[in-house]
Amino acid sequence: MRIIGIDPGTRKVGYGVLEVNAGRGRAVDYGVIKVPVKLHFSEKLCLIYDEISTLLKHFEPDAASIEETYVTQNAKTTLRLGHARGVIMLAVAQQKIDVFEYAPRSIKQAVLGNGAASKQQVQFMVSQLLRVPQSSLEEDAADGLAAALCHGMRKSF
Repeated sequence: MRIIGIDPGTRKVGYGVLEVNAGRGRAVDYGVIKVPVKLHFSEKLCLIYDEISTLLKHFEPDAASIEETYVTQNAKTTLRLGHARGVIMLAVAQQKIDVFEYAPRSIKQAVLGNGAASKQQVQFMVSQLLRVPQSSLEEDAADGLAAALCHGMRKSF
């Protein structure tokens, strides 16, 4: 089974592609889509949609695991993050890929056993679990891989 995990954002979108075979997970690819700050918001959404669509066509995952929106003190930030998640989910749905959503705490709990873990702790644990050099793993990419791991673990990984 191939799972793409996605950590949505409006400036950075982390992703990780995980291959699960015989109870073992292997990182196929991971990275961060960096969205230029100077773009208008609608252009940012188009870029996110296009980049996610390209990844989906290239890796052909069986499932997508997407981090749910967390609510911040700033309503505008929360709404913008929701828009980014929306275009990501649209790209996934158009490829007829099953979408699974997990709260940030659930993802951290699945990977670390601690729902309040820091981004650095997630990065370290993902690098250890998947034998990926921590130096090559940006925090947002680690979050994408963690989302994929969370789904894989829930599906008897």
